[in-house]
Amino acid sequence: MQGKLFGLGVGPGDPELLTIKALRLIKENDVIAVPGNEIKESVAYKIVKGVYEELDTKQLISVAMPMTKDKAVLEANHQKAADDVTQYLKQGKNVVFLTLGDPTVYSTYLYVHKRVINMGYEAEIVSGITSFCAVAARLNMGLVEMAEPLHVIPATYKAEQMDEVLKLPGTKVLMKTGKKMKDVRESILRSGQNAVMIENCGMPEEKIYWKEEDIPESAGYYSLIIVKENQDK
Repeated sequence: MQGKLFGLGVGPGDPELLTIKALRLIKENDVIAVPGNEIKESVAYKIVKGVYEELDTKQLISVAMPMTKDKAVLEANHQKAADDVTQYLKQGKNVVFLTLGDPTVYSTYLYVHKRVINMGYEAEIVSGITSFCAVAARLNMGLVEMAEPLHVIPATYKAEQMDEVLKLPGTKVLMKTGKKMKDVRESILRSGQNAVMIENCGMPEEKIYWKEEDIPESAGYYSLIIVKENQDK
């Protein structure tokens, strides 16, 4: 009998935002896949460890997820991750794959998920709280109201078109800003819209920048910006 893969969202950073279902699956299964080369340095590991001290009693396997746009490197790593996971599935063991936020939103896990299914194994996505919903809640604000649209934008890939992107109506959530933060910040200022940024939401090193002019020209990977048309935040 084959095992099953669970792609499990652990939320954006605050351990208390881990769902009851996620914690149950972690407790019930012995093999936990952790993204990153160093398991105990992984943010996903730290989130779970924050509410489940016994995590280290599980069989923890590291899954390399390099930060690169090189398609060949990504393809090789995604396939290796799928191969590593299926080694346990072949033995009839379930594997719980930790992933930040929700696995359906810009998650590297999805590439592994599709490969594992194509290899003939069963895989299930377990939803987690998305970063942008957690950020809005942390900032005590709504994302959208009435008929306002919501746009979730991978800013790193759209930085060159950011002036046009910011003309979209409603609320813009800018994720994965990364090394393009300076360019994105300049576009926001040119747009004249209201923006707030949070870095490391729900984590000990959390920082909030309440005004668009306070957004730094560089920030860490776990940074998210919410841009709204001119109105009170």
